[in-house]
Order: sequence, then structure tokens, then C-alpha cells
Amino acid sequence: MRHLRTAIASAIAGLGLVAALGTAPAVSAAPAPAVSTPSTIAAYTGSAENAAANKAFFDAVMKSAAEKRAASPAGTQAVTVTYSTASAPSFRTQIANSTRIWNSSVSNVRLQEGSNADFTYREGNDPRGSYASTNGHGRGFIFLDYRQNQQYNSTRVTTHETGHVLGLPDTYSGPCSQLMSGGGPGPSCTNAQPDANERSRVNYLWQNGFAAALAGTAS
Repeated sequence: MRHLRTAIASAIAGLGLVAALGTAPAVSAAPAPAVSTPSTIAAYTGSAENAAANKAFFDAVMKSAAEKRAASPAGTQAVTVTYSTASAPSFRTQIANSTRIWNSSVSNVRLQEGSNADFTYREGNDPRGSYASTNGHGRGFIFLDYRQNQQYNSTRVTTHETGHVLGLPDTYSGPCSQLMSGGGPGPSCTNAQPDANERSRVNYLWQNGFAAALAGTAS
């Protein structure tokens, strides 16, 4: 998940951590196919470009959710963000765990698997590790790297990456208790729960930021 990669209308957000999260649980994460990949993933230190890419991904997802809500206003306060796991079948358990963690941690936004997804999950091999990408048109995906998810706690990797979708930046120098510190604390860190500040920030963004996004769809 690291450095920003721009391709045509795409900006890759290093959402995860290049070296940062992930060790797939011995059973649920699919084993990495026999492909030539590094035995370890280089540590990622973060950059202004990466932060900008993460923000772009968050803005795209929020815009997509706002457009759907404007077309069919919901009666509840929480905004629903829809995702698809069709392209990441090996990680359905970790994605479901991540969804439960976030839905039980925040109240102004709710993650839900379904059609017409605001973003999707994908899986495969990439020497950069896991990351997120947006096409700039309200659609994007989170890529989950096999090797990284074997070296680090896979649910932490997935929940961390999903945190970017909800607007949180990387804080690699933080303690294990911070979800967004990613792989900074090392492979021994298995915490997949956002701390109080991270939960508060997500609620703030989706209470205040969403109102602006929704207003923008009407202009």
C-alpha cells in the first residue's frame, strides 16, 4: 500500500503498508502462488504523495456514496458504503471481519457488501504490498497482496486498508494500538481495532464531510 501510482485516470494510494500489515491467518488467507516475489516487503515510510492519494481515494468513495444517497435519500443518519469481494475470494473472511470491526466502531458510516459497489477488493502478488487505487470517478479498489498477508496479520492489513476508504491517513510511527500505524510496530502486532481517536475521526469525516459531498452533487 504505499506510494502513489498514477496511470491514466488512476491514482494509486499506498493505503496499506508496503511493509506494513498483514500476515494471513494460517487458514483463511490464500497461500501465495509460486511466483517470483521478494521474501520480505520493504518497509514504507510514507510520503506527501501517498497521503494525497489516500485522500483522493476517500473523496472518490464519499462522492460515489453521496450520489447514490442523493438519488435515493435514506432515512437513517449513517451513510452506507457498498463494496464487492468478487475479485478477492481468498480474503472474504478477513474482509467480513474488517466490516464487522468498522460497523461496530463508528456510527456515521456503514460498510455493506452489495451490487453497484463504491469500491472493490482485489487480490494477487505485488512487490509493493497492498494498496488502494481510484479512477477519479467515484470508483476504486483495495488490492490485498498474498505475501504481505502471510507475513503480517491479515485482518489488521484489511481493516487498515479499509480505514483509508473511510478517510484515515497512515501513522506508521504510532503504537500497535493505532490501527493506522500499519506495519510500523512489526509483524508481532495483531491489533485490528481502531483506537478512540481513529473512531472519532471517521465519525467526524462522515458527519461533516458527507454533507459537503452531498451538497456538491446537487450543483
